[in-house]
Amino acid sequence: MRILHRDIKPENIMIMGRESNGLLHVKLIDFGTAKIFSEGNKQKALVGSSYYIAPEVIKGKYDEECDLWSVGVIMYIMLTGTPPFNGDDDDSILKAVAVGRYDTTIDTYQSLSKNAKDLITKLLTYNPSERITAKDALTHPWFQTKEFANIYRANTINVNEAKNLMNNLQYY
Repeated sequence: MRILHRDIKPENIMIMGRESNGLLHVKLIDFGTAKIFSEGNKQKALVGSSYYIAPEVIKGKYDEECDLWSVGVIMYIMLTGTPPFNGDDDDSILKAVAVGRYDTTIDTYQSLSKNAKDLITKLLTYNPSERITAKDALTHPWFQTKEFANIYRANTINVNEAKNLMNNLQYY
C-alpha cells in the first residue's frame, strides 16, 4: 500500500479476534509517524522505538525495508523472550542496533526451527537492499508450513524453557 509505518512494535499490534480458519485477525495501529512513500524517496527523520528501529533509520537514509526489520525484532523477541539488541538505556540500545549483530547462541534461539531462524535472519539482514521483502516474507516456508501455529505446543518445547521465555517477555 506504499505506507511506511516507522514504529512497528508490539504495542501497535492489535488482536481483533479469530478468522474462520482459527488464525488470529491482527491489525496494525498508530499511524502517527507513518508516511506514504514513493520509490527512491529516502526518509531522513529519526523515528521509532529504540528496540525496534532499523540501522538505516539511525543513519538517516531509509525506506519501507525498515518496517521489515521491526517485524524481525518482534519475531525474535516473541520466539526467544529477549530482544536481539539490548542495552541499559536508549543510547546503548541504538548503538547495538547500529552494529546490527544479534545473539544466535542463546538456548531459546538455538531451539528454534531452521525455518524460524532463516526468516529472522532474512528480516534482520543489516543491508536493507538485501533484506527480505514483505511479499517474500509472507511466502516464507515458516508461514507456508504453518510452523508458527505449532510453535508452543506442550509436546514440542521444554516447559521450564517456556516459563523462562514468558517471564522474559514481561520486560520487553
